[in-house]
Amino acid sequence: MTMVSLEDLVLQNNVYREFTKLFKFKKIEYRLVKLEKRLGRTGYGMVKLFKALLYQFMEDLSDRELEECLKVNNVCKWFCGFDLLEKVPDHSLFGQTRAKIGTEMLSKLFGIMREQLREEGYMSEVFTFVDSSHLIAKANLWKERDKAIQARYEKLNNSVLPKVAKDKSARIGCKGKNKFWYGFKKHVSVDMQSGMINKVAVTPANIIDARGLKHVCPNQGAIYGDKGYCTAPARKIAAKKGVHLAAIKCNNMKTKNRDLDRWYSKMRSPYECVFSKSNKRVRYMGVEKNQFAEFMNAICFNLRRVVALADPPFAAIA
Repeated sequence: MTMVSLEDLVLQNNVYREFTKLFKFKKIEYRLVKLEKRLGRTGYGMVKLFKALLYQFMEDLSDRELEECLKVNNVCKWFCGFDLLEKVPDHSLFGQTRAKIGTEMLSKLFGIMREQLREEGYMSEVFTFVDSSHLIAKANLWKERDKAIQARYEKLNNSVLPKVAKDKSARIGCKGKNKFWYGFKKHVSVDMQSGMINKVAVTPANIIDARGLKHVCPNQGAIYGDKGYCTAPARKIAAKKGVHLAAIKCNNMKTKNRDLDRWYSKMRSPYECVFSKSNKRVRYMGVEKNQFAEFMNAICFNLRRVVALADPPFAAIA
C-alpha cells in the first residue's frame, strides 16, 4: 500500500512554495513561539494559526471560509503546517488569534519582514512614494441618523458621530469637492526601488493626508506625493525627519512649477497600482482592528512582489 504525503500533493511550482523559498519565516516564527509561551497555551500553535491568517488575507477569505479551506485544500494545509488528516481549528479560533497577536505584535512582525527585505536589497528608502486611500466602514449611518434625530442634534457630522455611532472611531472623510465617505483612511509609503510597502497606517477618515504623513514618513531620502502633501503640516514632518519632500503643488500656489509637477506625476504613476486592487470596505470596526488587517494586507502584497521580482522569474501557477 502506497502512502501519500501532503508534500507530494502540492505541486513544486505552486506560489505558496515560492513564498516559503524566498522569505525566511523562521525570524517571525521565533517571536510567535515566544508569544505562545507567554500566553501559557499551545493548542494548534501560534505559528500555524498565524500562517492560517496570512492565507486568509492572501485569498480574501472569511473565518468560516478559512476553516473550510483548511479542511479541503491541500495547499492551505501544507502552507499552514497541518498534516493531511490533522484536525483543523474551528472558525471561532481565528478571531481569538487575531486578538492574542494584537496590532502591536503584528507591527513588530511586519518590521522584521521589512528588515529582511532591506537586507536582501529590495528596499533602500532612497525614493519613497506616499499616498492615502479611503476605507469604508461597516455601517450605513441610517441608525446613527435616527439616533441623532431622537437626541435632537441639528446635524450628523464628525462632532456628533462619536455620540451616536456604533463604531466610535469612524469619521466622515472628504477628498476634493464631491467625494465623501464614512470610515477610515489608509496611509501608505512605498519604496520606489521595488514597489513594496514600507509603512502603512489607518486613521479616522477626517485626518488629512499631510497630518497622516507622520505615521508613514521614511527616515531618509525623498518623498514623492500629490497635492495633499504640499501644505505646512507635511513640510514640518518631512523637515523633522530630515527627508526631502517632492510634492505636487496646488494650482493657486505662487511657487508652483508645472513642468516639475508633471515630472513628479510621471515618477509617481507606476506606484498607484498599490491601491488599484485593494478592498475599500473594511473587515472590522475600529482603527486598531483595521490597522491589523492592513498590516496583514501589506505583508501579503510584499510577498507577491518578492515572487514577481524573483530571479529567475516565477513560473506560471499550476
